[in-house]
Amino acid sequence: MTRTGTDRTVEQERLHRRQRLAGAYRIFARLGLHEGLAGHITARDPERPGHFWVNRFGVDFSRITVSNLLLVDADGEIVEGRGPLNTAAFAIHSRIHQARPDVVAAAHSHSVYGKALSAVGEPLHPVNQDACAFYEDHVIFDDYAGVVLSTDEGDRIAAALGRCKLALLANHGLLSVGRSVESAAYWYIAAERAAKTQLIAAAAGKLKHIDHDTARLTAGQVGGEALARRSFEALYQIVLEEEPDFLG
Repeated sequence: MTRTGTDRTVEQERLHRRQRLAGAYRIFARLGLHEGLAGHITARDPERPGHFWVNRFGVDFSRITVSNLLLVDADGEIVEGRGPLNTAAFAIHSRIHQARPDVVAAAHSHSVYGKALSAVGEPLHPVNQDACAFYEDHVIFDDYAGVVLSTDEGDRIAAALGRCKLALLANHGLLSVGRSVESAAYWYIAAERAAKTQLIAAAAGKLKHIDHDTARLTAGQVGGEALARRSFEALYQIVLEEEPDFLG
């Protein structure tokens, strides 16, 4: 049996990613991180790197299951599952997965505070411990040109993201990536919360920034892959217990 870099076979790793992906959609729904039919979380297939799993367009995040996920190839063709496919999901995520071989998953949605911060044009400042997870590890993509329907714009977003784990898409929202479904989803959740905290604090008064050296130190303490995975798993276990139908 073919094995991945973990102790799981390819088949086991594929199932693991699909289950965490469906669970991530349910968690986003619980936290109110989606709006209408906008948003998508993707997971690279472990056997076919140019392919990724994504939600079927028209299904609410709260109704996503393992079985209604789509497998899409590098040309935007549905290889497994029943469409339709969200055009913007392919335009953005296909280019990120292509540009970043280290990225297993990417998350983008139209959450309230991410959208609000993206309209201000400010980065996530190091104003508290949690926000430091993104210190020197996020960018602003300041080139909004309407709904992303072209892979050319996907290429520009991927180029702007560089090696970072988060992009603030101006006048649009947040986009996070990770070396696992778990970390990509958790970084999105953490960024949304950091955006909320910053906006509230800025409305109350002048922001007090953590100094550069301390912020960089804290980033190393709270911005790692392992912590993000564990943080996601804590949320995943709740959904697993209360909404086990997503595994179907």
